[in-house]
Amino acid sequence: MQKNLNKVESKFDDKLGIHDMRLAQIKQVLKLFTLCTTFFLSLTFALNANAHDHGHNDHESPVMGLQLYSLRNQMAEDTKQALAYVKKWGINAVEGGGMLHGKSLMDFKALLEEHDIEIVSVDTSFEEMRDNPMGAAYKAHYYGAKYATIYWVPHNGDIGFTIDDANATIKVLNEGGKVLKEHGITLQYHPHGYELTEYQDGTLLDHIIQNVTEADIQMDVFWIKQGGGNPVEILRKYEGRFTSLHLKDRLPGSPNSSTGSADVETNVVLGDGDVGISEVIKEARKQGIKYYFIEDESSRVLTQIPKSIQYIKPQLQ
Repeated sequence: MQKNLNKVESKFDDKLGIHDMRLAQIKQVLKLFTLCTTFFLSLTFALNANAHDHGHNDHESPVMGLQLYSLRNQMAEDTKQALAYVKKWGINAVEGGGMLHGKSLMDFKALLEEHDIEIVSVDTSFEEMRDNPMGAAYKAHYYGAKYATIYWVPHNGDIGFTIDDANATIKVLNEGGKVLKEHGITLQYHPHGYELTEYQDGTLLDHIIQNVTEADIQMDVFWIKQGGGNPVEILRKYEGRFTSLHLKDRLPGSPNSSTGSADVETNVVLGDGDVGISEVIKEARKQGIKYYFIEDESSRVLTQIPKSIQYIKPQLQ
């Protein structure tokens, strides 16, 4: 009987051995599958990260948009009618969200959705990014925006924008930009012309761009021209650093200034001024810049914007 038991145990052990061998083979296959999956996921994440860092140079189809500040007066009177103009012009991508014109956040967003308008870049400020960058992140996500943009750095107008102001700007852009980046939002800085003050072998704008690592730059071609710069030359000098443009033209013969201010009535139909809009668009498209936001602060905005659209639309196709 013991002999028979030994035979049974031997057969059972043989089956267990085969079973263990199959388990070992399965484990090896699963291990190999896991290693391959990990490798391909790591590769995918690396490629996506690279695309995010250089996403504005991947030659996506250009998008024409509008800075809603252009219609600040019309929106203050009748927000719904002002947004109806935007829809009539065939524009779906806008910058804004900072001025609610007496509406609640929910009502303002509902009006945007009613007119099929998407906020691509939400308005933020130097102070908000310095003191409460998470507030800007929440605001951007509420609107579904990809970007948040700073348009002005407070400084002493009597002495102008200084190296101390520039360094404070760099600090806020890097620290605030890092916070936004962690939450999927890209911070943009919008130079206003006063940064073109001479500094060392270049300008304070050079100093800012060369030292900012956590934010991108939005070029307002009017303010670059107004500050004495050449928009196309600066685009070429810092290829890959600009995520979007503000397209705004200037009345020929207008004087330059380093204060970041100008007569709004010098805003003219795109192509009629001295900024060189066509050359700017050509270079920007060559670099793969995606967003082209029209801005017109003049009192003639309702008649000028349709003409500006007519001028640039063929150049973006």
